[in-house]
Amino acid sequence: MVTISACILCSPSLSRDACCVRGGETMRIGLLVDVYKPHVSGVTNFVCQHKEALEAQGHAVFVFTLGNLDYEDEEPRIIRSPAIPLSDTGYYLNFSFSRMARNKCKTMDVLHVHHPFITGRIAIRYGKRYGIPVVYTNHTRYDLYAHHYLPLLPEALTQTFLEAYLPFFTSQCDLVIAPSKGLYDVLRSYGVTSRIEIVPNGIDLEPFQNPRTRHTRAELGLPESARVMIYVGRIAPEKDLAFLLRAFAVVSQELPETYLVLVGDGPEVDNLKDQAQKSGIGEKVIFTGCVEYEDVPGYLIMADAFVTASVTEVHPLSVIEAMAVGLPVLGIESPGVGNTVIDGVNGLLTQHDLAEFSLKMYRLMSENDLRARLAKRALKDSEQYSILNTSKRILGFYEELVAKYRERRE
Repeated sequence: MVTISACILCSPSLSRDACCVRGGETMRIGLLVDVYKPHVSGVTNFVCQHKEALEAQGHAVFVFTLGNLDYEDEEPRIIRSPAIPLSDTGYYLNFSFSRMARNKCKTMDVLHVHHPFITGRIAIRYGKRYGIPVVYTNHTRYDLYAHHYLPLLPEALTQTFLEAYLPFFTSQCDLVIAPSKGLYDVLRSYGVTSRIEIVPNGIDLEPFQNPRTRHTRAELGLPESARVMIYVGRIAPEKDLAFLLRAFAVVSQELPETYLVLVGDGPEVDNLKDQAQKSGIGEKVIFTGCVEYEDVPGYLIMADAFVTASVTEVHPLSVIEAMAVGLPVLGIESPGVGNTVIDGVNGLLTQHDLAEFSLKMYRLMSENDLRARLAKRALKDSEQYSILNTSKRILGFYEELVAKYRERRE
């Protein structure tokens, strides 16, 4: 491990040239996000774990974000700037950082931005001004999410905006990272011609392979003999949990000992509870509400299979987490899920068809040998998504870009 020198950690005014990476020296890395903790999302989890993995290799990593100025960060080097809250979305708006954040930002060796619209523009501006390479990871299917969060915007206008903006934005980045082949194809379809590298979003596998706590079925009021499916994530429209409940209602009639546990919170909770009651499965669907991320492995280990109906995932960390526990996954063929789950190998995939999805759900929960075989392979396949491996790959790209910029200056 490379030791971080005291001057790098304690002197924010230290010039970048004094910190440039040569043969594995310490690097100053800025991770830019529109929103960070306490906001809960896959991007937040990835950025946090990526930061920790890079710090474990001796690098000084800073998160630059907006809003939540009164939040007490438990991790070091979180730089927040004032911003205007965007309704109750959890996001904030400001197209510039505070003076302190700008002064810190210009000492970075590389800027890695994870949202294209707000901090994305900030990263491009500061990168050009201070001669810092900019890396962008596209985490989200913005074409699909816009339908849910911008319902008043005509679909044609949304598509036109993305087709114009994404190629323009990415052309100003030194590197674009796509977490899956499916997302790579989506970006190319929007006319992105910039260099794209496919690097999966990794996770820290150890807490899932060895959960610190193990929740029991009894805690949730379930019989020990129950067959349990679980979903972990945001309870929101884009996750299509209403479709999932419709399929479960069909399977529950044939397999009355089967239960569905939904772990998470979000704007669709009340609607889904109402749907479950009207479908006669109210007592078979368990809503846990929001849980701490550290407790997620303990819930997963209690289940028999992981299920999701979302087609908006870029690279579904919740699916990888389930696989790391040893759960087979049932999902819908789509970019992200379809690049992670191999039908008949580590899980089951269907088209977005209720009858087909219900049938495969029935097979997964009724055929014990099938479930065991898929679970064994899911556990093995999860190893490729170790955050240590994926962060090392990204670090290699950082070093490449920093070296190129250094050569230009020299």
